[in-house]
Amino acid sequence: MKLRILCKSKIHHAVVTAADVDYVGSIGIDAGLMRMTGIVHGEQVAVWNVTNGQRIETYAIPMPEGSGKIIVNGAAARHFTPGDRVIIAAYYLTDEIIEPQMIVVDERNRFSRRLDATATPEDRIEAVLLK
Repeated sequence: MKLRILCKSKIHHAVVTAADVDYVGSIGIDAGLMRMTGIVHGEQVAVWNVTNGQRIETYAIPMPEGSGKIIVNGAAARHFTPGDRVIIAAYYLTDEIIEPQMIVVDERNRFSRRLDATATPEDRIEAVLLK
């Protein structure tokens, strides 16, 4: 059996709404966005700060659905500030083909559109430019 690490979930260009250095670790994510991308409570996620280039790995915790909250907690809060654009991704270690659940959100972290595996690079660029 050959295992590969494949991207299973992505929330593209979310906006950090808060950063709390005093909270113990994690990233809080609007529960609706978690559901749409298949990210579950406690799941390991990578968070890439598009604004300043910082990259972290942490675990996801749900924020109220529809709140639009993206809150970076703990030590990572020193590298993320409200207004920063981020990409949040999660992966599977699997030997199966998977269909990634990828979405683009607007400046208020509301669902904008899906990025499916069959989208062309031009479709993906257009999704970003629509912001």
